[in-house]
Amino acid sequence: MALRGAIAVGRRSNTRLFSVPRHFPTSHNLSASIPLLKPSPIPRYKSGVRLLIRAVNGSAVENSPLSKETGEGSSKNWKVKMLYDGECPLCMKEVNMLRERNEGYRTIKFVDISSDEYSPEDNQGLDYETVMGRIHAIQSDGTVVKDVEAFRKLYEAVGLGWVYAITKYEPIASIADAVYGFWAKYRLQVTGRPPLEEVLEARRKKKETCEDSKVCKM
Repeated sequence: MALRGAIAVGRRSNTRLFSVPRHFPTSHNLSASIPLLKPSPIPRYKSGVRLLIRAVNGSAVENSPLSKETGEGSSKNWKVKMLYDGECPLCMKEVNMLRERNEGYRTIKFVDISSDEYSPEDNQGLDYETVMGRIHAIQSDGTVVKDVEAFRKLYEAVGLGWVYAITKYEPIASIADAVYGFWAKYRLQVTGRPPLEEVLEARRKKKETCEDSKVCKM
């Protein structure tokens, strides 16, 4: 509506600017009629242009899918939250691919579970040990999905649903979950990291030596 109003103002101003006086002067009374040739005041025309530009700019901001109000996925429009292990090099390749794709959608909210600030309370009660065992995602309505279904929801959110579409049907669904389960079980060893028990113990000790999530005792 703002854009339409601005265009109307610009058109009215343009009409005044280029309108011809009702009594066009002839050669013998040109000097006496010169004042009649003066166009409408320019400031009103400029005002209309400014309103039009302002309206176009405002519309572009409102409709832009790349608004960075809330970083990686607006709190108003994200469809699925991805809980990922930021210390897993292979995992991060896929995360970065989805993050780049998400630039045009803003439908995925990324949460690094390896961060000291990770909070189970903010993520449907999913603690660090649980989400380290296998991938979890949280839909905007609070529904928790895991394993291949989590990947399917994430890919659907950025227009790549066809990649995992076949995993909706049996027996492919069961086979896909079995293959992923095997990978999840050994992913730490495959990426050269300690077993999960040691990772959990190291994280526990780190918590004990920290006053809070940001400042640790030296």
